[in-house]
Amino acid sequence: MPPYASTALAHRRRLDQLRQEFQLDAHFGLVFIVLTIGSSLIASLGLLANSAAVVIGAMVVAPWILPLQAMAFEVLRGSFPAFLRALRTLLVGVAIGAGISVLVGWLVSMPSFGEEVITRTNPNLLDLGVALAAGGVAMFAKLRKEAISALAGLAIAVALMPPVCVAGLSVSAGAWQQAYGASLLFLTNLLGILSGAMVALALLERPFRGRLMRSRLGLTSLVLTALLVLPLGGSFFNLLGRSRQKAEAKGIEDLVAQSLRNETLTLGRDSELESLRIDWEANPPLIVARVNVKDPGVPSFKQVAAVQEFINRKLAPRRFRLVVQRLAIEVVGPEPAPNPVNLSPFFSEPIWPLLVEPPELQPSPPAQP
Repeated sequence: MPPYASTALAHRRRLDQLRQEFQLDAHFGLVFIVLTIGSSLIASLGLLANSAAVVIGAMVVAPWILPLQAMAFEVLRGSFPAFLRALRTLLVGVAIGAGISVLVGWLVSMPSFGEEVITRTNPNLLDLGVALAAGGVAMFAKLRKEAISALAGLAIAVALMPPVCVAGLSVSAGAWQQAYGASLLFLTNLLGILSGAMVALALLERPFRGRLMRSRLGLTSLVLTALLVLPLGGSFFNLLGRSRQKAEAKGIEDLVAQSLRNETLTLGRDSELESLRIDWEANPPLIVARVNVKDPGVPSFKQVAAVQEFINRKLAPRRFRLVVQRLAIEVVGPEPAPNPVNLSPFFSEPIWPLLVEPPELQPSPPAQP
């Protein structure tokens, strides 16, 4: 048999093996239904309880990444009917998860949601980057059995179940903006995993090299993934701006606290800085420092004005107003009569002779005749 014929035969055998495995992953059966229902309940209750550990457990149980990987395989194989079967399995699972979360949210009627819900309502470009990378690694773990242990971690890194449950809980509470954000996160993870998996499959398996660019469905998936940059980019730049503002505010607060300690001579000896906050809504921003003082006249108006001038000089052209809230410390207690002069101070002598003699000074027992 010619070498090229044996290579083609090996490629066909590998393709048949992968086709059987991915068709099994895309199968809609009892196992898929039970895992979907269980993970949906776990995720919904964990989100309501604001428990990260419970939500992580739901991520591991959820089986949705399997039909999604099968979709990536069928796109490159060029089998549209098989792709639709995998897509149907995934969509039915999503419908089950969303329905259960809406029902749980309606039954519990939680007045407000915790951080586990809120953090999944504002996706950004970082989420898309994680989904792309995890989709590629997940496909690698599928194709290379020695890396299969990484799939649990990947299910946690890019979760499909929690965003769907967050959307369902938000719908049950009438929080449509939160539902939109959670749905956008689910779509980001979905397309990111699909695109990353297709790229990894095209690079790792020789029979699929070059097929991605020739597949209309594959190119459509990549274009849709790229279009997510528009809504996710705004959230990312908002996040970046808030992060810079927090870092700048923290630097200013540290400078103000240090200035109060260094420029106010009495602060630290006769008084103590308790807290410091900046009201950024005021114009100019208002710095409020709370100080515990023994002397109610410290720090003085002149000292506070000097610190304010120092801060404005360091942060020019930005200007701030500084006010100090002085909290007086009062020492309260009765005044007893002084001790007699001839009474020695307590503990001026070692106390151990009053209690027991040290072992080396105790008399030895008499010798036995």
